[in-house]
Amino acid sequence: MTSSHTPAPRCQWFSALAKALDPRSARRLAVLFLGVVLAHGRRTLSCWIRAAGLSGQYRRCYTTAAAVGRCTQCVATCLLVELIKPLVAATPRVVLALDDPPTKRHGPKVQGAGVHHNPTPGPAGGPFVYGHVWVVLGLLVTHPLWGVLTLPLLARLYVRQTDLAAIAPKHRPAFETKLVMAVALVRWAHGWLKMWGKSVWVVTDGAYAKAPVLKALRTLGITMVSRLRKDAALYSVPPARDPKRRGRPRVYGVERVSLVKRAGHKSGWTTGTFTLYGKAVEKTYKTFVATWRPAGGVIRVVLVDEPKGWVAFFCTDPAATVADILGLVADRFSLETCFRDLKQTVGAGQQQVRGVASNVGCFHLCVWAFTMTEVWAWNQKAEDLVAHRSASPWDDPKRRPSHADKRRAWQRELLTEEIRAVLVEHHDPAKIRELTQRMLDLAA
Repeated sequence: MTSSHTPAPRCQWFSALAKALDPRSARRLAVLFLGVVLAHGRRTLSCWIRAAGLSGQYRRCYTTAAAVGRCTQCVATCLLVELIKPLVAATPRVVLALDDPPTKRHGPKVQGAGVHHNPTPGPAGGPFVYGHVWVVLGLLVTHPLWGVLTLPLLARLYVRQTDLAAIAPKHRPAFETKLVMAVALVRWAHGWLKMWGKSVWVVTDGAYAKAPVLKALRTLGITMVSRLRKDAALYSVPPARDPKRRGRPRVYGVERVSLVKRAGHKSGWTTGTFTLYGKAVEKTYKTFVATWRPAGGVIRVVLVDEPKGWVAFFCTDPAATVADILGLVADRFSLETCFRDLKQTVGAGQQQVRGVASNVGCFHLCVWAFTMTEVWAWNQKAEDLVAHRSASPWDDPKRRPSHADKRRAWQRELLTEEIRAVLVEHHDPAKIRELTQRMLDLAA
């Protein structure tokens, strides 16, 4: 359906986030957010445009998507202030998570795409995937009924140095490693969270447990939890310094600590019960304090005896408990679930745009639509979010609402508001016919 005007946005969040752009694009972006939420089928940018009723301005919508890609941090700051701040107001500690998921793309003219390692190859999948890789920063929040959820906030597009030459110099971004991008993302969030009086913890996989990240976060006063390599060069904690001795105190001990030998000893193992993945789980573990040069000082190490062999985790705060460390490692799994829903339900990576800025903008529109959907559903009743299950008697009525359930419920509310606005305010047959045609187009 072609529209010659820009309809008013149906949600105040859309307008709040759109204020980060130029006023000429802000109103269009607010309505485009509506299309991102209402779109069905393959979530291309053109599908968003049709769902938002902006077909008459489709060229400007592509320009707006590119403008979003150049101002992602400004829009994410609005998201942080408008949505996240009220959500974490009562929590003294905020937990952030980092990962680098890929999105598959096709075509040689897609800027920034390349061959990357495939973290989820599947039974018949290959070890590599062609597409984009995103370093994503997410916020871990605990819902009183649904457990731990991840709200993605901001991302950076990682382009391999060998792939930069294929991008025109006018649009070519500067090369940055994933570790540099991760530090920049955490530094951005920490600036706001520290202003709000929150202590910040970061949980990552082992790929980010390296000196450029660890030392930068230690300088910021951020605690990091991650997996530890089995061959990590750990050293003992230096003894207390003699006050009569001159010079700086030692940071690292002189005795080498071998994780393999520590795990091989039968003594020292302790059994405890921890709440992991929403359930009480019994774990056998060892814990001790050591020094590690990539972390810049003392760390807390936890060895866990698993059925397939022992694994090691660490925390840069030596006073952290085993429950804190194992709990955050388990909570990080919600980030993987977030990426799955982001690709399958929201359609991240399906937008069929070529430029670097357009790809970055479209990916972030998916990310922010996901976060807004989760925040909207935060205080909703579960029975209101899963009303459609009456037509699916084979579905488990006790399972928690999925992101697809929340998205459908929000779509129903947005369309209900649009119908009421037309029927109550206008009473115009032409407007009613136009709305009817719009509903049919969305349903089809």
